[in-house]
Amino acid sequence: MKHIIILGDGMADEPCPELGGMTPIEAADTPALDLLALKGRSGLLSTVPDGYSPGSEIAHLSLLGYDLDKVFEGRGVLEAASMGVDIAPGEMAMRCNLICIAPDGTIKNHSAGHITSEEASELIDALSEGLADGRATFHSGVSYRHLLKIKNGDKRIDCTPPHDVPGTPASDVMVKSLVEEARETADYINNLILKSQEILANHPVNKRREAAGKDPANSIWPWSPGYKPAMKSMAELFGIGEGCVISAVDLINGIGVYAGLRPIAVEGATGLYDTNYEGKLKAALDALRNGADFVFLHIEASDEAGHEGDAILKKQTVENLDHRIVGPLLKALESFGEEVAVALLPDHPTPCNIRTHSSAPVPFVVMRDDIIPDAVTAYSERACAAGGYGLMKGDEFIKEFLQG
Repeated sequence: MKHIIILGDGMADEPCPELGGMTPIEAADTPALDLLALKGRSGLLSTVPDGYSPGSEIAHLSLLGYDLDKVFEGRGVLEAASMGVDIAPGEMAMRCNLICIAPDGTIKNHSAGHITSEEASELIDALSEGLADGRATFHSGVSYRHLLKIKNGDKRIDCTPPHDVPGTPASDVMVKSLVEEARETADYINNLILKSQEILANHPVNKRREAAGKDPANSIWPWSPGYKPAMKSMAELFGIGEGCVISAVDLINGIGVYAGLRPIAVEGATGLYDTNYEGKLKAALDALRNGADFVFLHIEASDEAGHEGDAILKKQTVENLDHRIVGPLLKALESFGEEVAVALLPDHPTPCNIRTHSSAPVPFVVMRDDIIPDAVTAYSERACAAGGYGLMKGDEFIKEFLQG
């Protein structure tokens, strides 16, 4: 039997006034998601263990069955794996956003207005030159998502993810040390932030963006520090054969690398609502036809809509997932010639009303030939709460999904 997980990042939500008190999933036209629920078995999954913040790195590692206390080393090192950047002994890696700080000093957004990768690359090159000191190195990623490595950094620091604090004065959420020994690292990173603002303020890329009415990328924002992790592959943990990951996000591809999953790049995959849905689905089906036993298909769009607080757009991203991924997938599987188990879920909620992640359990559904369907006939947060699986935690979901 083959297996595919379809992950709608941040898709779960809370009731939205602009949607008549429904969540974006409930308000969306989702015949394929509902068909999955009708034919499968549903439940809720707690993806954020006690003591952890609801980041995508936490939720993804958890739902894939990893013990976070043993393997979690921050977001930066996972993205480094996707980028092919080695983390040497004595090096600390961090996610490094390009963000927009408003004239009043507040964080306007975490993405510099979703700056293009080409523009961002120019800015990262300028930072690499202007902040070169033999200790910090910058590596260009996708859009606003980049990597910072620091030699002899102490990860015992408090770094605020910028998507958690839109509208907050940047000076209030600078890096803080958690222990005295880490004070030097915190001071060093804060100095990099301030120096980056001087370099980026008058860069031609930002001047062009401002002239076009776009947000400038006028500061770096490093967060989620860690060292190189020691993770077993999913083959070692669960006995799966060849596995693949399909995502436009370095974090997810990096988790895949450490989990022993082969990343598959798809042209036109953006991580936004304009992503190449059809190309991603084709890549997933091709992988299943050509020897892959496990495919992890990640769609980021709903999470970005949630961060923007746009419930109408988020509803549209759910419909895109339904009409352009799940529906065609189910149709293709009718004549596939081999059984394929399908699971659908978000990693965490990204409620539009708070514009950041929450720790609430997420709705999931598993469809497999040997499963006896429960009474759930529609896919949503409230519907799946009544599903036959009840509430799952830890590695319970992945073990149940892969057992067939």
